[in-house]
Amino acid sequence: MIKQIKQQQGNVSDSCTECGSYVDIGAVVEAEDTILQLSFVGDDALLQAQSMQQVAQERFPDTKADIIDEDSAISLKLDFAFSVEKMIFQLENQL
Repeated sequence: MIKQIKQQQGNVSDSCTECGSYVDIGAVVEAEDTILQLSFVGDDALLQAQSMQQVAQERFPDTKADIIDEDSAISLKLDFAFSVEKMIFQLENQL
């Protein structure tokens, strides 16, 4: 397999200075990285947290959520079943 990859590298035309960077995704994403903590402030903080909880649980039904009323903010803790769900959710919601 490695030999085949090395042979095909000559066919790659890469003009982007940031492109072509290779990384083992397992070194970046840990399987246990499933918790996303969000904070909301303002008069509608609780409504924002509840809305985000609903979006997460509609997209990924196995997601567990806790809303915590802190002194000056509302905190939403989302615990996804898999780390990839957390990543997808963050990308889809620009978090």
